[in-house]
Amino acid sequence: MTQTLIRGMAWLHRRATDPLLAASAAYEAAHPGIRICWDARPLQGFEFTSIADLARTHDLILLDHPFMGDASSSRCLVPLDEALPMLSDADFIGPSLATYRYDGILWAVPVDAACQTAVYRPDLLGRLGGKVPRSILEVLELGREVRRAGLWLAIALAGVHALMTFFTLCAALGRPCGDRAGTSFADPDTARECLAMMRAILDLCPRQALDWNSIDLHEAMQTRDDLVYCPAVYCYLTYAEADIARPLRFADFPTPGSHGVPRGSTIGGAGMALSAQSRVTNAALEFLRFLAEVQTQRLFTRHHGQPARFEPWIDAEADARFAGAFSAVRRTMKLSWIRPRWPGYLALQAEGGRLIEAHLRGQISESGTIKRLNRAAVLARS
Repeated sequence: MTQTLIRGMAWLHRRATDPLLAASAAYEAAHPGIRICWDARPLQGFEFTSIADLARTHDLILLDHPFMGDASSSRCLVPLDEALPMLSDADFIGPSLATYRYDGILWAVPVDAACQTAVYRPDLLGRLGGKVPRSILEVLELGREVRRAGLWLAIALAGVHALMTFFTLCAALGRPCGDRAGTSFADPDTARECLAMMRAILDLCPRQALDWNSIDLHEAMQTRDDLVYCPAVYCYLTYAEADIARPLRFADFPTPGSHGVPRGSTIGGAGMALSAQSRVTNAALEFLRFLAEVQTQRLFTRHHGQPARFEPWIDAEADARFAGAFSAVRRTMKLSWIRPRWPGYLALQAEGGRLIEAHLRGQISESGTIKRLNRAAVLARS
């Protein structure tokens, strides 16, 4: 029998690869003429590798939504609206589907959902009373108590992850960074307030926080015994599963205000796109439809994944498998903000992350950071 080979690109973590391998095996069993082969790139590649380059070598690409402006401009992906007319925003958690729609066109299907949430070690927090902070003020209070006990808070502030926390704080204050040409990207007063909060949190964390991405942070929290709580990181809910030696627990992002009401954070997750250069377009499109189905997304939860469909997020069995993580962060997911996606935005994401990390390292002043961030936004839009 002649086989059709579909080549896909994921990113290198079991949250991404294991659900796709399981879904592929199920699909191949029902379609003997199809073979699906996955490659994987590290998280840094997921955040910055050119989609146009990947589209030359792969049929399906698991990607981040800030690439949508570039994809729309280059037309390196296949528009999916006509092929997948059944998809509705209401089928997905929060604005997951909306993140992959740009210039009125759907360029990818959300298959993974995430945003910045809090994460903690329940055993360590339990020694300090077990109260999960609901506001940044409570985070700082906990941090001071943690330091008196010889322990630390934690946060991931390497490069782009510093920018994402800045975005989250601005959005949660109700004054998100601007997405329109001709306007200031970061309001100076809001930026100063958010940078001050980030410095205050960092003072209660080990300096390695400036070297961590989101995976590094989860790994450190589940292997070390001195990291109690992190207020903002892109959640990898698989670290709450029972096979983790020291399972983590997740909670809503703590609001910058004093009221403690969740305000959402910056949405992440991943979408699956189809290369415009694929030679197996019809076969890849059928598999893409399969990935978007409810039952396939439920399968993801049995293989360390955190699906984008809404149904698994309200499923009691899935929630229990992840120690209540789905229900714990669902409000933050539903309220999340979509970061910019204009063509060329990735240059700002790289430069903005570098600037804020450098500020937190004491290398750039607060005012200099804000001015250079806004200048970088102007350049990225031009």
